[in-house]
Amino acid sequence: MLTKNITAGGLLAALAIAANGAFAQDDCPDRGALDAMYCDADGDLVADTPTDPAKLKNPDTLVFAYTPVEDPAIYEDIWNPFIEHLEEVTGKDVQFFAVQSNSAEVEAMRSGRLHIAGFSTGPTPFAVNLAGDVPFAIMGSDDGTFGYTLQVYTQADSDIQEMSDLAGKRVAHTSPTSNSGNLAPRALFPDLGVVPDEDYEVTYSGSHDQSMLGVVAGDYDAAPVASEVVVRMAERGLYDPEEVRIVWESDPFPTTSYGMAHDLAPELQEKIKEAFFSFDFEGTALGEEFTGVSKFVPITYKDQWKVIRQIQKANGVEYTPQGLAAE
Repeated sequence: MLTKNITAGGLLAALAIAANGAFAQDDCPDRGALDAMYCDADGDLVADTPTDPAKLKNPDTLVFAYTPVEDPAIYEDIWNPFIEHLEEVTGKDVQFFAVQSNSAEVEAMRSGRLHIAGFSTGPTPFAVNLAGDVPFAIMGSDDGTFGYTLQVYTQADSDIQEMSDLAGKRVAHTSPTSNSGNLAPRALFPDLGVVPDEDYEVTYSGSHDQSMLGVVAGDYDAAPVASEVVVRMAERGLYDPEEVRIVWESDPFPTTSYGMAHDLAPELQEKIKEAFFSFDFEGTALGEEFTGVSKFVPITYKDQWKVIRQIQKANGVEYTPQGLAAE
């Protein structure tokens, strides 16, 4: 397992070099919001695979990372059945990379040390634009549906009955780049009668898990959290559902995106996709952890992340290292 803790400062330094034009693709006809290292000639909003064979990568060992979680060691075991399947299909060795932060995960892919990764909903656009990540899959059900909701929780005996009651309360958001934990609340809550940082002071907990546990403990009066995280926490017995109550719930958002580095050799890219789309969740630790899903479903960043880009735009988010490092 790779354990190097890559800091946001490392990402800032690496991106500063590119910003000065050292690695820019000067012959690129269009790159949209992508960093200067990448090109988007076909307009699909993700980095194109290099046409120069010398720039393609086909490593003997693939490095896979899952979005930062409270206990990476547990998730390494959970992902092991999939990693074994990935090794079988690709013919490559695969290492699990326990990332410590979204910045670390983005920097690792940008620097070429990370080849395949699951990025949380909000950080996905940063991975796409700053690291050349190309999302292609998401966990879904047999009928192809997928997604999660933003839920606002409070204590079961709280006097908070509707969203406007959050005014003057202690409310926890997760981190600045989190979609359901921060960006969506800032974009959606004003229409529900409460404005974050105006009607209540935002406190960043660091994660959905900590937000939920903080509500249970009474450290926060309420918190917006992702429904999928809440379900997994309840199933592991990390809190008693009887102690909390939902105040409001959103329409569905996409969950964690699974993507790969844009510069992997095309034949390797196809093998990686084959591994994802042929993996059977049933009877595996992964299937037990992520209830309600049974397979990986094909997606595109351009289509499925449109609503997320809209939310981030409403929040004035720019896909820069400073924006990502703000977490």
